[in-house]
Amino acid sequence: MMTRRMMERAAEHKLCRLIIVNKIDTKGKGLADLLSTLRETFGQECLPINLPTRNGQGVVDCFFNPTGESDFSSVAEAHTRLIDQVVEVDEDLMSLYLEQGGELDPEQLHAPFEKALREGHLVPICFVSARTGVGIKELLEIFNRLMPNPEEGNPRPFLCGEGAAAVPFNTVPDRTRHALAHVFKVSIDPFIGKLAVFRVHQGILTKDSTLYIGDGRKPFKVSHLFRLQGKEHPEMELAIPGDICAVAKVEEIHFDAVLHDSHDEDYLHMVPLKFPAPMYGLAVHAKTRIDEQKISSALAKLADEDPCLTVEHNHATHETVLRGLGEMHLRVMLGRLKDRFNVEVDTHPPKIAYRETISTNAEGHHRHKKQSGGAGQFGEVFLRIQPLPRGAGFEFVDDVVGGAIPNHFIPAVEKGIHQVLESGAIAGYPLQDVRVSVYDGKYHSVDSKEVAFIAAGKKAFLNAVLQARPMVLEPIMKVEVVTPADKVGDITGSLSTRRANIQGTDTYPGGMLAIRALVPLAEMASYQGELKSITGGHGSFTLELSHYEPVPGNTQKELMNQYRPREEED
Repeated sequence: MMTRRMMERAAEHKLCRLIIVNKIDTKGKGLADLLSTLRETFGQECLPINLPTRNGQGVVDCFFNPTGESDFSSVAEAHTRLIDQVVEVDEDLMSLYLEQGGELDPEQLHAPFEKALREGHLVPICFVSARTGVGIKELLEIFNRLMPNPEEGNPRPFLCGEGAAAVPFNTVPDRTRHALAHVFKVSIDPFIGKLAVFRVHQGILTKDSTLYIGDGRKPFKVSHLFRLQGKEHPEMELAIPGDICAVAKVEEIHFDAVLHDSHDEDYLHMVPLKFPAPMYGLAVHAKTRIDEQKISSALAKLADEDPCLTVEHNHATHETVLRGLGEMHLRVMLGRLKDRFNVEVDTHPPKIAYRETISTNAEGHHRHKKQSGGAGQFGEVFLRIQPLPRGAGFEFVDDVVGGAIPNHFIPAVEKGIHQVLESGAIAGYPLQDVRVSVYDGKYHSVDSKEVAFIAAGKKAFLNAVLQARPMVLEPIMKVEVVTPADKVGDITGSLSTRRANIQGTDTYPGGMLAIRALVPLAEMASYQGELKSITGGHGSFTLELSHYEPVPGNTQKELMNQYRPREEED
């Protein structure tokens, strides 16, 4: 599944692709079947550029010198398929190919071969054995003679300007032009701090270069330019187009940043990369008071490193939720949190962000009167409420006439109403989609104060809500499950047990099928593990908020029973 996703992402970004099959000397390997599976899964443009021979003890070339016999298939047939695929991208060469009866020199095929790679029209397959070294020399020869270099490959899609006005900007791997680089990785090194890894697309960089970050107007000096060699970071004097290098201790640098050395350059940025949405979440909280002081900073640093890791602070549920691509992903992140930042946390499944609303019109009234020997408190409020369409939010209307409530006390009434909107009325969740009209009230020239009208507004609103058939809403998610076609029945059955409303299906290449459904978020808590079990790890799913709907009656009753409202003041 991960290989499928990687190939799809590479194709989307118009990157040249090559498949390497390792361990060709393993007994009982079934390489012929594997080759068929690769072509079925990733497309008929996947063609072998060499083939195993002598039971995986050697490889035979199918492009430059197509002679000899392979363990399976025909070398001549493989050569013909390659040539046919390559000449399809060049009409003049195809005409010459047909005139000469299928005979062309490798030199004539060099340019169209690279064009076929860049356009995704050809994905070569190479066979090697890393253990014995079989095919490694031939693979390096393919890299050297056929694979495009930075001057020949597809440039990354930069954009100039922001928003709808952004226009494509073509980089040129030319040393004489101004420097342009893209940060594709950020890591926190325990010894040198924040390390930003980038690729130079244009111009040259030295350790004395001064660079700008995106549209920032405050430059920084590189000072130290590093080359990455495993765990070692040796310094380098010069970086040219195509080089991958790094700078350290520049806190402003972030993932996907564009570095340039031209102060007059318009704002340049990359077309955003499309990453899989982090679906699996855990609510985290520090075990100790000391850890509470470090957890926010530590989680932020982990999120800086990993674009597929997000940290959410859910105000509705008062939780910090860490979201990743799966249970294993978050387990690794929590391990790093402990090992690198010495922060230990407790975890539990995140709460569901339910909402409350009303289903009919109602009126509410409350008189707040308090006398404690000295100055008293007095405020009386009459209001009406009515439901709004789902997702409309909240509206407040001042319909008071004749000065029944002085204008300067109306904001206090609204403030009291907002307290109920935030804390909920029946189950402790935010209340939404309601219009409140305050139409009457009373005040006292001496005892009326802001605090009195806050309390009166709050109690009057609660009184109205409890008469307006209040209900709890649950988030309904758009779910897309991508699964092997032979598992569709099991997947639809599983979704049906989770109150899913199946919307339709789409067919994907490679025997995959996408099932679209609407499912309550509360039913998706353990779905990732179940999907993995059903599909053997070949399935995936995405979630996106669709809308809110009322929860079933038994669920609402359970949520109301669990709610213990804070003690109200008299």
